[in-house]
Amino acid sequence: MVGATFGRLGSVARYCGPAGFGVRDALIDELSPQTLTENPMAELPRLNGIIKALESGKHAITCFQPCEIGVAVEMAQSKYDGVVYEMEHLAWDGMALRHTLQYSLNRGQIVASGSVAPQVTPMVRIPVNGVEKNQWFAKQALDMGCYGICWPHISTADQAYNAISACRYPRMKDKPNYEPAGIRGDGPVQAARYWGVSQPEYYKRADVWPLVPHGEIFTILQIEDTEGIANLKEILKVGGIGCILIGEGDLSQELGYPRQYEHKVVLDAMAEIVARCKEANVVVGHPHVEIGNAQRILDEGYRFLMSAAPRSYATLDNTRKLTGR
Repeated sequence: MVGATFGRLGSVARYCGPAGFGVRDALIDELSPQTLTENPMAELPRLNGIIKALESGKHAITCFQPCEIGVAVEMAQSKYDGVVYEMEHLAWDGMALRHTLQYSLNRGQIVASGSVAPQVTPMVRIPVNGVEKNQWFAKQALDMGCYGICWPHISTADQAYNAISACRYPRMKDKPNYEPAGIRGDGPVQAARYWGVSQPEYYKRADVWPLVPHGEIFTILQIEDTEGIANLKEILKVGGIGCILIGEGDLSQELGYPRQYEHKVVLDAMAEIVARCKEANVVVGHPHVEIGNAQRILDEGYRFLMSAAPRSYATLDNTRKLTGR
């Protein structure tokens, strides 16, 4: 079915790569909405589950997880919309990320759903702070097939612009939605294969949502300090932000109440971030949604919800109790 869907495009896919912006733009233009609607089989469903939930008016439910094969197998069977594999505080390991992405795929789910996309959308948090501007982490993660990048410690509009630019391919200035100007290097072969699409279709969809409505790349910018709060109005003017995620751990540390997430000073600072995101109509996320705070977080307007999936030793504890251990 997938082969039939993209058979017409296969003959031109080999021209992607070193041919330059002109040929690539021509291929993207060929995949205009008018062209796609000529053949219903060429119309792909939404691939990114996070975006699918948000654009349908729902909350997106995700979590941070270590980048490990066993975790990927477990997550693929979960009811999360997406997962952010943690590589900020854990070591950056490109091979581990590649393996984790592959084990996020379940052939039975793909057949049953009729979609080539993983049931739980894989993204990654990269290790570099905004001020470092190391775009290559995003480039490598996207080239492997990640559907989104979480950028920690974004504190200025310039840092936000760099983060979004790193997730976009370059294009000519006369093209729509030129800004933020893309700087991502061209190497789509692995990503297109992982997404299950042709290279021309990958070029069309490998852009940032919601700036580009059909884009499948979800960019998460973390506001984690008072400088970021002070600059948030300007940060939110940068196009292509999928979500502002509050880093309440680092923020609470700076405010003098480390990990006291219910302290009024911390909550007031977070409320300021939420208010400004609402004004700009940008999704805001919370990293620690738990049983005790979930209703408050929903009432405050958070839509990107990170709810941990901790291991439970309840059965072990009960067995130890019954055996007198």
